[in-house]
Amino acid sequence: MPYVVDFQNVSTVGLETSPVAEALAGLRANEARYYRNKYDHAFTVSPAGEVPEVVDRVSRILQTERGIVIGSRPLEATGFEVDGLRMDYVFYESGLSINVMYSIEDGGKRAVGFKLSDGMEVPEELAAFKFARQKSKLAGVIRGSYFVIKGEY
Repeated sequence: MPYVVDFQNVSTVGLETSPVAEALAGLRANEARYYRNKYDHAFTVSPAGEVPEVVDRVSRILQTERGIVIGSRPLEATGFEVDGLRMDYVFYESGLSINVMYSIEDGGKRAVGFKLSDGMEVPEELAAFKFARQKSKLAGVIRGSYFVIKGEY
């Protein structure tokens, strides 16, 4: 069942099995606030099992572009279009959030972003990436990295 993420009253709904559920909920709320403020878009997530096409698309891009297979279980996912971009998000039990930004027009921005919840270790499969830190009132310290997508999906 889809859940509209509330960034004013942060909830761990759907993320309870994560060892960093509070931080992951804050990270998810941080994303919701961004999309509400920038695009007036309600950030809505579903249990990963209800949107396998989103999880599969993100997994396929990671595997094809960089040979990355995420070892953690996906908990929630969402896919939507906003301002000419196709956005896919997957939130994993470990506290990892992956987003794929894919411009609908040829030649536009296309990238995969990784965000690590406060308190989680860098997953082994992402050890080659350097992570920058940013502070968030909702999520504490978020560590993030990304790579540019070269293929067509």
